[in-house]
Amino acid sequence: MFGLFKKKSEKEKLNEEYKKLLAEYHKLSSIDRKKADLKMAEAEEVAKKMDAIKK
Repeated sequence: MFGLFKKKSEKEKLNEEYKKLLAEYHKLSSIDRKKADLKMAEAEEVAKKMDAIKK
């Protein structure tokens, strides 16, 4: 209840976006390989941003 109004940090937002992109990649991998590769590229960019925040 106390965490109800807690704002998410930039790292948490990027982590959620990364997980969402990987889920979309997995879903698209069996349907359309080209779109799946684009989703993976987007996920890699988010991962790079997360690494930059860690440092």
